Amino acid sequence: MADWVEKGHLTAGGKSLEYACWGPPPSVAPTLVLLHEGLGSVAQWKDVPGRLAAATGFGVVAYSRAGYGQSDPVRLPRPLSYQDDEAGPLGEVLDALDIKHAVLMGHSDGATIAAIYAGSVSDMRVRGLILIAPHFFTEPGGLEAIAGAGRAYETTGLKAKLRRYHANVDVAFKGWHDVWTDPKYRDWNVADMIDHWRIPVLAVQGTADPYGTLAQIAEIESRIYSPLETLIIEDCGHAPHLEKPTETDAAIVEFCARLNRLEQVEVSLA
Repeated sequence: MADWVEKGHLTAGGKSLEYACWGPPPSVAPTLVLLHEGLGSVAQWKDVPGRLAAATGFGVVAYSRAGYGQSDPVRLPRPLSYQDDEAGPLGEVLDALDIKHAVLMGHSDGATIAAIYAGSVSDMRVRGLILIAPHFFTEPGGLEAIAGAGRAYETTGLKAKLRRYHANVDVAFKGWHDVWTDPKYRDWNVADMIDHWRIPVLAVQGTADPYGTLAQIAEIESRIYSPLETLIIEDCGHAPHLEKPTETDAAIVEFCARLNRLEQVEVSLA
């Protein structure tokens, strides 16, 4: 069967969201569902979806959340609960694309949203989590890095760079930055979601990430009840899938292959 290659818009959470697909369709293979970072979009995954579709044999879907990329905008200011609020639209994305067996792969904010979904929604379609630079609570260094990004947005070429990817660049940036720099957000913590996971997890973290430390991974290790694999990459910043693609892809491919083998065993025993 031909690969599942398409781009378009779907409706989820009452918004029109852009999406793109690579590799085999959901009727043929499991699907990696990519959730982007706090300033990300479909286009900013660059060649990652195609690489992973070819290497894993899975289908790959990426979508831009409301307020990002070419998706509908959101109203500002965003609520401090914005990451929690994305759980509903994620389920609707799976519905719209008829995805039956999913592995959620999130980066930064996207990892947190995937973690919240897996910990708060009973969805048997979700068979595994790949969390790249996840955050479950704020850290002083990360908050300072976000404040620095705010200064760079107004004084350097960051705004022009982001405008290439986002139809509503101020909505994309301020919706993220203004929440994280709100003094009330310093107490934000969703680590209790980890307690409710019952699916295998791969967690990836760079040791030089300005937005989060190994404390985030330690939180997973101390709370998780399901199988956990970790990949800690030395001299790597916030985007291991772009900065250290060889190591990151290898871990993802092996994780997906192991999940696939488990699925086949479960089917044969049934």
